Parts: sequence; C-alpha cells; structure tokens
Amino acid sequence: MVCVRTGVGIDSLPEQVLGSVDPVERVYRALEKIEEAKGLNAFITVDKEGALRSAEELKRRIRMGGKTGRLAGLLVAVKDNISTKGLRTTCASRMLENYVPVYDATVIERIRREDGIIIGKTNMDEFAMGSSTETSFFGPTKNFFDHSRVSGGSSGGSAVSLATGAVEIALGSDTGGSIRNPAAFNSIVGLKPTYGRVSRYGLIAYASSLDQIGPMARDTLSTALLLKVIAGGDPRDLTTSTRDPPDYVEEATSGAKGLRIGIVKEGFMNIDEKISGKVYDAIGVLEKTGCLVEEASFHFLKYALPAYYIIAMAECSSNLARFDGIRYGGRSVEGKWEERVVKIRTEGFGEEVKRRIFLGTFVLSAGYKEDFYMKACRVRRKIHDDFKLLFKDFNALAMPTMPVLPWRIGEIVSPLEMYMMDFETVAVNLAGLPAVSVPAGFVNSLPVGLQLIGNHFEEATLLRLAYAYESETRFTSWLRSPT
Repeated sequence: MVCVRTGVGIDSLPEQVLGSVDPVERVYRALEKIEEAKGLNAFITVDKEGALRSAEELKRRIRMGGKTGRLAGLLVAVKDNISTKGLRTTCASRMLENYVPVYDATVIERIRREDGIIIGKTNMDEFAMGSSTETSFFGPTKNFFDHSRVSGGSSGGSAVSLATGAVEIALGSDTGGSIRNPAAFNSIVGLKPTYGRVSRYGLIAYASSLDQIGPMARDTLSTALLLKVIAGGDPRDLTTSTRDPPDYVEEATSGAKGLRIGIVKEGFMNIDEKISGKVYDAIGVLEKTGCLVEEASFHFLKYALPAYYIIAMAECSSNLARFDGIRYGGRSVEGKWEERVVKIRTEGFGEEVKRRIFLGTFVLSAGYKEDFYMKACRVRRKIHDDFKLLFKDFNALAMPTMPVLPWRIGEIVSPLEMYMMDFETVAVNLAGLPAVSVPAGFVNSLPVGLQLIGNHFEEATLLRLAYAYESETRFTSWLRSPT
C-alpha cells in the first residue's frame, strides 16, 4: 500500500496515532469501541455510513498512489454544537433534536480537506451551558475512570470518546473551560486556542465573545496536528486573525528549556491539598526539563467568575433569541404567534438554559445594565491588563485545571455550586488567551489536570511545555493504568 502524505511534521506523530491499518478497518474498529462503551453515552449521533464512505474513498486513493491529507485515516469526534452538513447537530437540546445543517463549519471543511474521517457527534451540556454534561437532553456522559461520576463539560462526550480509544482526535468548544474541564476529568489533552486563532463559523453560539473551538487528543502531538489543520483566518468569521499559524507539531518538539513558568498562587487557594500536590508535582517535572519556575500573583482572579457569568449569560440571552420555532428549532404547535413561541421555548429548552436566558435578560435590562453588565466588562479589561503584566515576566502561567475531582452524577444540585467549579478556567476566556490542560496524575484513582496558560497566539509555547512534560511522564499510558 503506497501513500504520499502532504504537510509538515506528520512523521513526528506517535506510531499509535498513524498506525498501518487501512482506513476502512480503522472505522470498523472504532465502531466496535463505540458500541462497547455506549453505556458511557459519549455520542449523540454515530455516522457509520458517512465514515465508511470517507474511509473507502481514502483507501481507493491510497491504492492508486494518490496524495493524502495530514489527517489521512485519523478518526475524529465532533462536539454536537459544530455544524456538519447532512449530519444531525443537536446542541444536546430538545430544541434542535432533529436539526440537520445544510453546510459544514469551517473547521469541518478543513478536517475533511485533510482526509480526517468524522465518526460522529458527541454529547455535551445543552447549548454548552454546564460543567458536567449533565444538562444534556440525551442524558449525562459518564466519566471514563468511574462511571458513577461526571465526565466534565461541556465537551464531555469528546473527552470520553478519546479516553475510550474510539477516536484519535476530537473537537470541543470552550466558553469558560469546556475543553479543559473534561480533559482534566478524563486524563487527556485539551487546548483552548487564542480567541480568533480558529474560525467560529458554523459553531452554534453560546457567548460569542468567549466561545472558541479547539482540539482534544490523547497526546500532545495529535493535539498540535489538529490545531495546525483548523487554525488560521477565515473570511466568513471576521474575528479570526489573518496571522499565519506556525507548524505546531514542529514547534512542540523544539524543547522547553529556559521557558519561564509563573505559578499563580491564587489558583491554589481553597484547593484540596492532594489535588494541589499533584499539580505542584507536575510543575516540578517541567522544572526538571529546564524550565524556570517562580511564584506569581494574579490579583484579579477572584473577580473573574462573577464577571464571566454576567457577560456569558447576557450574550446567551441574545444568541438564543433566534430559537423561537420560526427561524430555528421547535415544532408545529397551535395558537397565536406569541403563544406558539412561548410554548416552543418552554418545551424546547432545559432548565439550565432557561435560567441563563432569564439572568442574561435581567442584567441587560433598563436600570441594571450599568450596575451589572457594564461593570463586568470593566472587570474584564482589568483581567486582560493583569495577564498582560504577568506575561512580561513569564512565558506561561500554571495552576490547576479544576478545583475538585469529578463528582458523582447528580451530586451537585445547586446552580451556584456548579458555577463555582469554573473558578480556575474562566479568566482565560475573558482575556481571550490560549490554555491547555494536561494530565497531572490521580487522586483516589480519579484524574487531576495541570493547566498552562499562554500569551495571545502563543499556543506553540504551551505545546512545547506539554510535550516536554509528556516526554518525561508518558501520561498517555495512564489511560490504561492510572498512577
């Protein structure tokens, strides 16, 4: 079998990612793993026919000695809020239960162009609103390591699909930690890119100034490869940067010696000592590779959570106004126009989505906008400036990804308590920065994540650190044998 691969850095990928199995057989193996792990509820829609068609076409081209893309034969899971032409895209909501897009998101176009094989759409919190995948209309996704616990959210299905080995790479979206949170809870790699590094065209919006599509994988180089494919400007999304992305695979392997890491002391406050101990141990591994480690202070971190939720809910109330049963969503009901809209939205949205719409409408209403929304925007600016000062001294910042271990499904019933779980991650989205979560070990057989935060468009720096850390710890083996 002759195959000519295009692109740079593909030879650096791990053997277990590329493999030598033909694409059709890879799809059948993936379908078997999905079936074996269906109790974890990682997928909403499995595209068996589409994946096999793509694999057969790729196999034919390989036999003829044709060129193939950088993702040739790699299986991809896609979070179900990213549009896929002809393939159901539900946002894990009853509102869009039967919605089938007529176009591909930009990231999907780029994956298909590089011969990635999309195997299906993964479970998530409804409209990406949640931190555990428990708000999904299709039921919660279960944690890979303990099926009685949450997978994290809102990209929980993508994370679990990777942990089971059904796919090699996956797409998630991150509004306030929704890639990094489930990455930490399932011991995989999840990278939230700089705002504007990856096109949001075709991403069903939650909070437009915070949302960002990003790559997830079991290892660093696969994450880097997927980012290389999806990154770059897009004329259909004017918030994207026209700056050419570097070769992230090549950059990742260039070493981390001499990089300065700031340990954000506020990120370790009120954290279980066992969790913080694992994160400090992980930072110690990076120090052994030649990184320079020093304590840092991020004064405005404590204000990030309230500012984030005010802004996110305000934008959510605006973005979800289109789901009225006329433009998008819903079903045929009787009554006057106003009655139909109320009935469709009442039945179509889950409780958490309704809560955020109500709160967002409130903070934007006359008499309250200045007290809440505008004040939150000013805090956002302060957070951005605080990060800017820190990056004068450091190449990256380190803190835990999540303040707790994965909790039991149904254990947290208070919305406020759930919102507090995002304490470590939301500041990154407010400032539009890149951040990555890598496995930091286990406490009571449950995974812990190390979060590394970079300056704008410094994803390559984060990948250098992640790969140096992976080379020392071999954390991909932890999915088979937790340490």
